[in-house]
Amino acid sequence: MTAPTKAASTTADEEPDGHRAAGGGDPFDRDVLPTPPRATSDLLRSLLTPMKARALGAALLLLLQQAAVQAGPLLVAYAIDSAVPAFREDRHGPLIAVGVGYLLCALAAGGLQYVFILASARVNQDVLLDLRGRIFRHAQALSVDFHERYTSGRLISRSTADVESLRELLSEGLQELVTVVLSFVYISALLLWLDLGLGAVAVASFVPLYLLIRIYQRRAGEVYTRRSTAIAAVIVKFVETMNGIRPVRAFRREAANDADFALLNRRHERTNGDALIEMARYVVGSRLVANTAVALIVLWGAHRVAGGTLELGVLAAAVLYLRRLYDPIDRLGMFLNSYQSAAASLEKIAGLLAQTPSVPEPSEPRQLPPLESEHPGREVVFDGVRFAYRTGGEVLPRFDLTLPTGQTVAVVGSTGAGKSTLAKLLARFYDPSEGRVLLDGVDLRELAVPELRRGVVMVTQEAFLFSGTVADNIAIGRPDATREDIERAAKAIGAHEFISALPDGYDTDVRKRGGRISAGQRQLVAFARALLADPAVLILDEATSSLDIPGERAVQRAMSTVLHGRTAVVIAHRLSTVAIADRVLVMEHGRIVEDGPPAELIAGTGRFADLHRAWRDSLA
Repeated sequence: MTAPTKAASTTADEEPDGHRAAGGGDPFDRDVLPTPPRATSDLLRSLLTPMKARALGAALLLLLQQAAVQAGPLLVAYAIDSAVPAFREDRHGPLIAVGVGYLLCALAAGGLQYVFILASARVNQDVLLDLRGRIFRHAQALSVDFHERYTSGRLISRSTADVESLRELLSEGLQELVTVVLSFVYISALLLWLDLGLGAVAVASFVPLYLLIRIYQRRAGEVYTRRSTAIAAVIVKFVETMNGIRPVRAFRREAANDADFALLNRRHERTNGDALIEMARYVVGSRLVANTAVALIVLWGAHRVAGGTLELGVLAAAVLYLRRLYDPIDRLGMFLNSYQSAAASLEKIAGLLAQTPSVPEPSEPRQLPPLESEHPGREVVFDGVRFAYRTGGEVLPRFDLTLPTGQTVAVVGSTGAGKSTLAKLLARFYDPSEGRVLLDGVDLRELAVPELRRGVVMVTQEAFLFSGTVADNIAIGRPDATREDIERAAKAIGAHEFISALPDGYDTDVRKRGGRISAGQRQLVAFARALLADPAVLILDEATSSLDIPGERAVQRAMSTVLHGRTAVVIAHRLSTVAIADRVLVMEHGRIVEDGPPAELIAGTGRFADLHRAWRDSLA
């Protein structure tokens, strides 16, 4: 039998047409996941609460630093109105005191700024460390169906570009905001104290500035949401292309991918340009208001000085304070710039962290009954099971099935028949929409994940290996295994010979995704990993399809030992695999249409007999 490729099988089996059609409004099709009310503020609060004491300490440092900075114009006013006249009368003390005081204020401001930067940097880095850890841990805890719908490129964007936006806000933007707020409070109070009229005009000038800030905040928020989505799309395309570089090269997709990437890149460029335009509008408007206010106050103040109702030193101090008051307005724009970017990013991160696993941990987990030493397998029962995706598209209509302890069952059928879905329900990658899957009478939903993974192990067609040594990859199923245990498992599965021939044997680094060894060798390592884990139930989801004929035969010989006494479900890609089975299930459209021993079904006139006959003819 010539079988379709696994890619086609996976697409049809895991994402049937009904599921895809119903997914048109799926939030996973967008970059922003639904975010519950207050989720963003709750996330920010949970990040900052452990840092509360240190953050308050840093704020106190900035408060003192600003007090030292804002003392300067007061000293200038005193120098003009009192120290200089005293100096003319040969009294040098006041002017010397002004100079020493100015120097001390400058030194204090610089020292406090240095300590503040160190303190705030530690708080910022601890917050980002916590956030990255949360994203990583939560992404691992989310169910397989989430990862099949939400691309890895988006997850990378959440933990890199979006976290970086938050870093810019914490490390630069918040300091700017606090500096502007403190400057406004200090300077407004000092201006009102120096001269009520000048202070009132200065405070009144903040009304149009406030309106400008509100308009900018609203418009920039929309732009930065689009920009965050645009950069995520660029990252997704890049990661997808690099992960699929072999088929890209094989099917000469370089030009088409380049055109797609250029389109996404231009969209990102346009959103960046929109952000810069909004920033430019704000800066020009705020400077116009600030310069107009300064000009009016200087003219009015000069008129009052000429009339003798205002001291020259007070006017000079007021002008200096006004420049200090309005200069940070541009920096406030930079803060709003960082804030809008970070707010859009934080919303996306909050949406991700708000996702709950569709296969949650039980609140009161149960233990599996002890295994009988002579029977290392467990009984599997599908009790009234039905499965459909959350967005629609039923895959498995209601059915019942019992797999006795120690029985090896081969599951065959056409592409999209539901074979892999049945296996994933048994591995609890999904929970059934209705009914229960029982392991020795215990519902899988009542088992803690470690207990379940000790009892059920799945080997898929894609034998994923992590960067590291061959020994490390085999030991993933049992981290406490000794080197002797690892080599024993490799020998039992027939992998010891090729592993020993590698440059460093079991200590050879397989590199990214196991790229240093062939697909068939990766599959053998995956079999050794499963054997070392010593599960009671073993699921082989088309696990021999990557092997050549000699390799498949070697694995099949080893599997008679591996599967002895265990309960096994073998999703058959090649009908030669059925030879090791005690029983065959034939599936069509999610239903079991035939069930029986291989020899009995081959001798009959049903679907399996036709499949077997077509397979034998293909070998002729």
